[in-house]
Amino acid sequence: MVAGLHAEVADGVGTITIDRPAKRNAMSADMWRALPAVLDDLAGNPSVRAVVLTGAGGNFCAGADIAELSDIHRDDDSHLSTVAERALAAFPKPTLAAIEGYCVGGGCQLAAACDLRFATEDARFGIPPAKLGIVYPVGATTRLVRLVGPSAAKYLLYSADLIGAEHALRVGLVDEVVPAGGLRERVAELTGTLASRSLLVQEATKEIVDAIAAGGPAEDATRRWLEEMAASGEVQEGITAFLERRAPKFPWTGPSR
Repeated sequence: MVAGLHAEVADGVGTITIDRPAKRNAMSADMWRALPAVLDDLAGNPSVRAVVLTGAGGNFCAGADIAELSDIHRDDDSHLSTVAERALAAFPKPTLAAIEGYCVGGGCQLAAACDLRFATEDARFGIPPAKLGIVYPVGATTRLVRLVGPSAAKYLLYSADLIGAEHALRVGLVDEVVPAGGLRERVAELTGTLASRSLLVQEATKEIVDAIAAGGPAEDATRRWLEEMAASGEVQEGITAFLERRAPKFPWTGPSR
C-alpha cells in the first residue's frame, strides 16, 4: 500500500482512508495512481458489501498536492485524478464518502464519484481550479453538473469559494449533514444496513440508475439483472426470511466471484 492511502475491511464494509494529515490529506501523484488498485482489491473481495472513503486527522481531502500538479494534471485520459475518479465511480458496490473538514478540489472530485456523501456540519467544500488557471476535467465537471445542476456547478467553478455543509446539502452536493462528532456512528449505522441488504439489488440499482442519469438506455442492463436475479436464489431467501420473521442471508456475492 502506498504511503498516505490504506484500506481495511470489517463487518462487511471496506474503508479507504486518505491519511496525510500534515497536508490536509492532499493526494500525491502516487496516491492517485494507487487508488484504482485499492478499489480493485475491494471489488474482488466477496466479504465486502460496501465501501467508505474518508480522511484522517479531521479532514477529508484538500485535493491534489500542488507540488505535484504537473504530474497529476495532464491534458488527456491519463490525467491521474480522472483515472482514479472513474475507478471509484465504476466500483460495483455501494460507496459512501464520509466527509469532515476540508473537501476541496480533487477531494470534491472523489466525493462526487461516490454514490452517497455524508458530511459533518463544519465541513467545507470548494473547487479551486479558477484560482490556479486550470480547466476542470470534463468527467468531473459532468459528474458535478449531474449532482448539483448547471447553475450551482458554475458558481462553484467560477468563484472557487468555499461553501459550508448546509449550502452543500441545499444544492445536492451532499446527501446528509450530521453533527460534528457524529459522523462515524451515522456512517456505521447506514453501512450496517447496506451490508444486510441484497448486494445483487444494490449492484443492479447502481448500474441502472447510473445509466439513466447519463441519459442512456437501461433496458439491456435491467434485462441482464433480471436474469441474474432469477438464477441467484435472492428472491427465495428474501421471501423465506420474511415469512420466518428473521433477517435474510442473501447468497449472491457477484457474477464473477
